[in-house]
Amino acid sequence: MASSSDLDTPAAADMSDAARRLDKALARDSAGLESYGMLYGSSPAMLELYEQIERVAATDATVLIVGESGTGKELIARTVHDRGARRDGPFIAVNCGAIPDNLIEAELFGHERGSFTGAVQGRAGYFENANGGTLFLDEITEMMPVRQVKLLRALETGTFYRVGGTELLHSDVRVIAATNRDPMVAVKENGLREDLMYRLAVFPLRVPPLREREGDRELLAQHFLAELNAQENTNKSFSKRARETLRTYSWPGNVRELKNSVYRAFILAEKTVEIEHPRLAARSKKAVTQGDAMSIWVGTPLAEAQRQIILGTLKYCGGDKRRAAKALGVSLKTLYNRLGAYEDEDDNPPAGEG
Repeated sequence: MASSSDLDTPAAADMSDAARRLDKALARDSAGLESYGMLYGSSPAMLELYEQIERVAATDATVLIVGESGTGKELIARTVHDRGARRDGPFIAVNCGAIPDNLIEAELFGHERGSFTGAVQGRAGYFENANGGTLFLDEITEMMPVRQVKLLRALETGTFYRVGGTELLHSDVRVIAATNRDPMVAVKENGLREDLMYRLAVFPLRVPPLREREGDRELLAQHFLAELNAQENTNKSFSKRARETLRTYSWPGNVRELKNSVYRAFILAEKTVEIEHPRLAARSKKAVTQGDAMSIWVGTPLAEAQRQIILGTLKYCGGDKRRAAKALGVSLKTLYNRLGAYEDEDDNPPAGEG
């Protein structure tokens, strides 16, 4: 148990200050989803991440953000920037994987006129343009190791030369890097220099994937739907089946996949938003019929399987309802009732379900 003297240490005071700042920074939307800067989530994993961001944002430490694709690493970098002393300076985001290898140094550090083919005039690079602010290097492991040497020197000394230049330049930049790979694995596979990894990871931030964010999936989906309703002046809502999919699907594409799925379903919906299980939706919605046999995907909801069997049998019988009813072992009246119900569902989706 800590004594009162232990709690009076500067480190304890800093932790207490960070907790107080975080408490003031948190907000809630109409659905009860907590937000922090540009980030949304109320799960314990996200609240822990918020606290870490709040602490490191108050410093000038280099940060390495590690997380799967679609988890919002750039939003985290922007939040670190916005919560820090450099908030009034520039924030420049660079996707290292999108820049050709032979141009990465010129893009980062600038170049002088005539330094390479096409360099008709001198130009400042990202380090110069980010002076006084933050430079976010996304997908840092996509940069070739040979190009990482000059980056390491710039991080260690704060100085660099433009490509083809002789003047030593200085830029006051905070660097935040990100990767969707395990940094240690990237080092072993020669995708990341070990010395650069340790220089970047002064303060590592691990971003939890959506499957680890208990309770956030439904709240995030409702938040995205509310935004779309506000933009389009609509009042659409999720069906019970959609909410079940939100809870049970693992969302390997993380928040990006969830947001895109909600947007797509919103566009297709009249009043009730349906989100099919993405893995099943990627396959054919219809049963596969071969002769007098039918195959239905594992995991198809029972009601949908019944619908596919009835419609498939009717099609096989050439539209003859009496013959189809006999094949299905139901009365003709029951078959007519089921077909009528399917027509009603197609023409009039239930408004306000869920």
